[in-house]
Amino acid sequence: MTDSSATVRPDRQAELAAGLAQVRSRVDDACAQAGRDRAEVTMIAVTKTYPASDVLALAGLGVTDMGENRDQEAAGKAAEVAAAGVSPRWHFIGQLQRNKARSVVRYADVVHSVDSVRLARALATATVDRQEPLDALVQVSIDGDAARGGALPGSADPAAGLEPVAEAVADATGMRLVGLMAVAPLGWEPERAFARLAEVADAFRAVHPGATALSAGMSGDFEIAIRYGATHVRVGSALLGMRPTLR
Repeated sequence: MTDSSATVRPDRQAELAAGLAQVRSRVDDACAQAGRDRAEVTMIAVTKTYPASDVLALAGLGVTDMGENRDQEAAGKAAEVAAAGVSPRWHFIGQLQRNKARSVVRYADVVHSVDSVRLARALATATVDRQEPLDALVQVSIDGDAARGGALPGSADPAAGLEPVAEAVADATGMRLVGLMAVAPLGWEPERAFARLAEVADAFRAVHPGATALSAGMSGDFEIAIRYGATHVRVGSALLGMRPTLR
């Protein structure tokens, strides 16, 4: 949860600066090894469970993209950051319940976890009053286990097949389909997971050529994700240190 004060401590600022330098170096090296332009990869600082003061510190260090995965925490934190006069690009990256859609669209610029037609429709309804379209990524289930979240590639399921979900996003007036997101399945090596995701993404872009974003990879495996085409990597502990226990 956020602290009551968003004051940035000098010692914490130094810790975050050191973590950021290391992560940026890793991203630079991964892009160089993959033969990719560094400008193609956006690092999202996953600030869940960390205070608003960390968001302000990261923003002061030049980080523009922040990620949260629980609306209960994120809504208040985004408001606290905004009250301090800072406006990062907020990415909602966690599984999202339909009844939270209206709250999330008030602060999020991007939602990475659209995994059903019903959720896409709930978000579309909630975006009616937005000035700018909500960027949306369809979450893909790499291993076909829908219980862990993710639309199903190659499925004709009208509720949770990848193409029906993508079409529901693309057809929504207040949303913009920008790409795909995935989490490596439990028990899968990152190499196998991201290779499979790259195959799904190639087929997806053939149908939706404007949806080029690919959100994949976290602190321990984002170099492999970059090798397989990730455009957005979600970095928490490698940047901010060991995560506080959720309360």
